[in-house]
Amino acid sequence: MTANDDKSSGLSRRDFLKISSIAASVPLVAGPKVIEVAGQEVAVHGPGAVPVTLRVNGKRFNAELEPRVTLLDALREHFEVTGPKRVCDRAECGACTVLIDDRLVYSCTTLAIEAQGKEIVTAEGLGGGERPHPVQSAFVNNDAQQCGFCTPGFTVATKSFLDRYPHSNDAEIARGLAGNLCRCGTYRGIHGVVAQMTGREPQGNAGTTMIASRATASSKGDA
Repeated sequence: MTANDDKSSGLSRRDFLKISSIAASVPLVAGPKVIEVAGQEVAVHGPGAVPVTLRVNGKRFNAELEPRVTLLDALREHFEVTGPKRVCDRAECGACTVLIDDRLVYSCTTLAIEAQGKEIVTAEGLGGGERPHPVQSAFVNNDAQQCGFCTPGFTVATKSFLDRYPHSNDAEIARGLAGNLCRCGTYRGIHGVVAQMTGREPQGNAGTTMIASRATASSKGDA
């Protein structure tokens, strides 16, 4: 399993850029224009702002957004949902990771209009305050954060991974979380989170395994 198995915006980066450039050149019309990209029919809205409705963490949000606005920008700049972080802004680090219909995606390369009609969950939606999600508590217990920029994305990715693979071994954990990068290097603590949640002790080289797996994914372009 690679990071691309778990995280995708539904379109390739090339198609993402192609649609964005086409949208900018389409005259403003009452309804969307349908074009074909990579053999698929795609509705092009805009280029002016259009009504967008998103369901985030069980709440409904409405805004007038240009079609080029990413889900990350919509969440942070328009809806004040600041858990997802802008770090690389190119689908490489995982700091912007969210769940869309229980599927991990990078919100920095997902258009907000693509997420309409779907259930979006960020780190805030997992829990917080006096009622944190068990994964969030495990991050604290295992000292699995330093600067904190990667933590919201990692908690979402870890929760999703555990839901799908509750009995994984160390190598599977490293591969499963390879789509998220911790620049502070707290991989041993992050691995300890999964070990705690699965009721076992991590192996001594667990953190090293995660670092090696992340480096391999990056070199192959899978991150």
